[in-house]
Amino acid sequence: MKTEIVPVGTEILLGNIVDTDSSFLANQLSMLGIDLYFISTVGDNRERLVDTLTRAWERADLIIVTGGLGPTQDDITREAIGQLVGEELRVDEDLWQELQGLFRHHPGKIPQSNMRQTAIIPSAQAIPNRMGTAPGWWVEKDNHIIVALPGPPDEMKLMWQEGVQPKLEQRVTGEVILSRTIKTFRLAEARVEELVTPLLKLSNPTLATYIHPDGVYLRITAKAREREEAQRLISRSEERIRKILSPHIWGVDDDTLDSVVGELLKAKNLSLATMESCSEGLLCSTIAGGRDSRRYFKGGLLACCDEAKIACGVGVSMIEAYGGESTEVSKAMAETARTKLQADIGIGLGGNMNPDANSGDAFTGLSSDRFEQSFTHVLRGNHARMKQRSVCAALFDLRKILLEEV
Repeated sequence: MKTEIVPVGTEILLGNIVDTDSSFLANQLSMLGIDLYFISTVGDNRERLVDTLTRAWERADLIIVTGGLGPTQDDITREAIGQLVGEELRVDEDLWQELQGLFRHHPGKIPQSNMRQTAIIPSAQAIPNRMGTAPGWWVEKDNHIIVALPGPPDEMKLMWQEGVQPKLEQRVTGEVILSRTIKTFRLAEARVEELVTPLLKLSNPTLATYIHPDGVYLRITAKAREREEAQRLISRSEERIRKILSPHIWGVDDDTLDSVVGELLKAKNLSLATMESCSEGLLCSTIAGGRDSRRYFKGGLLACCDEAKIACGVGVSMIEAYGGESTEVSKAMAETARTKLQADIGIGLGGNMNPDANSGDAFTGLSSDRFEQSFTHVLRGNHARMKQRSVCAALFDLRKILLEEV
């Protein structure tokens, strides 16, 4: 089954929002063994949307449209699909009654524009939306399937799981495609590829590398008749990768550096505090945003200048001897954070960043009753990327120490 995803929304083309729907759907389709050939984003223009759907109709068996099911005039997905298949929209009485029920506890009348969301074509089945007012569509015509889903990710994911995936599972009799992502840090992409060159030549499973702010990822993809066989192929490749890259691997799939560190801290019943300068509060925000962070994170200090570092407790002599940004000062910052916030471990993160040259250095200091360590990382990129990279480096360094300290 050949598939094309059509995200609808001018806000996607303008960069106002990121199209996470397509990423989710692509992953779900691969797990069903359904081939995705194209993702064609189009704005809120009916003529261009119909043209895009027409091209998708010519080259795909399954078309999944996301967005454009709202009540406003620029929500044109229903009308475009109707035009594509040559069918007229009519208000469905059952959908209208359901919509009135949703608005029963709201003051005032139902906005007239919401009635558009109850219109449907004869060949469409409505897909219930338990989180919003816009039902989706399942359309079958001339050996094609068109699925229309709302744009909000929470609504789209629930409707996919409850109303679309079960239907597709009944029709798929082909191969299963599974993926596994291995996440590494402190190695350049070229070096990673060089180390795993023999695996890159395999046809099943395949291996691909790509750069992410928190390191280089390796994606293993396997295809087989049965899920167990695909998983066996992935496990075999993962074992070979781990033998080669073990010191640099920090997580898999949905892992994030802050979640991995958080789990280690909870397992060891340790608390953490931070003090940072060059990262401008991003380290504290990243750790505090983690799940259950209150169980292990005491808080953070932000000191963007030497005077602030001194006021927080970093000694004047330290600043004078080593400068405001150095490995020695970062270790002193770590100790200050640990002492001031009464934590088991402190992280100090400083650095010298030159956005004009797109380069810099990050200095990580780590402090506890049992150890004191420092690390230096070379940074590349614009200011935002270097900040993010420095935070990833600090978390990677902390993870390394936590694994070594029993």
